[in-house]
Amino acid sequence: MAYLKVKDIYKKFGDTEVLQGVSFTLDKCGVLSLIGSSGSGKTTLLRCINGLETADGGTITVDGKQVFPLNEQEDDVLTFGLVFQNFNLFPQYTALENVTLALDMHAKRKAKKDKKFDLKAEKEKNKALALGILKNVGLIDKANNYPCELSGGQQQRVAIARALALKPKVLCFDEPTSALDPELTGEVLKVIKELKNTDMTMLIVTHEMEFAKNISDKVVFMADGVIAESGTPEQVFNDPQNELTKNFLKNYLEKQYGYSI
Repeated sequence: MAYLKVKDIYKKFGDTEVLQGVSFTLDKCGVLSLIGSSGSGKTTLLRCINGLETADGGTITVDGKQVFPLNEQEDDVLTFGLVFQNFNLFPQYTALENVTLALDMHAKRKAKKDKKFDLKAEKEKNKALALGILKNVGLIDKANNYPCELSGGQQQRVAIARALALKPKVLCFDEPTSALDPELTGEVLKVIKELKNTDMTMLIVTHEMEFAKNISDKVVFMADGVIAESGTPEQVFNDPQNELTKNFLKNYLEKQYGYSI
């Protein structure tokens, strides 16, 4: 049984149909990469899945539970986590504070409801969790640094740590390296590869074709708001069946390496 089921997702902005009945499934601990040209609907789909945009139709189910249209959920369960392409860190907070902020806010809400709730102990627990995650992404020595004191790659790793701290069922990435200089891209991709080894279920919107090919269990190619082709990386990259996929990969190779298939 598929862990994530996205079925018949539609989204319009005015008269423009951005998503036209998008459907796919993903097994637990799987990695799915969404590829395609700019404007194909990839980011809009990811935003609809995360609830940042409201789809006009369709359903989304995770682990047998419908999350769109929204059914009742437990307060302490986060279904999706999203790592933005432009980091979206709070500049006035340190790396550690950026990671613990949402956790501490959640703890404060609990404390208001339950007078016996030990807020101080919970915040110490959150700090320990955040430090552990920062260590895992190679930033324990930068815990007390502010975003302006970090490189773009380090900021993105803080953003990944922040998303992981909330323990989402599915972790999503929206072009996680697009705002980085080429020499910093590798450090972020390395962290994402390491997450695959922890059995994290992940959706990744990316223009990094080699990365998508190497990390994915499934690749979905989108064009004009629909899924034009999907399959294993070997199927999509080595033996594409759709002409749109073939042209996209041909253009990518010509731009990236100066040759075509």
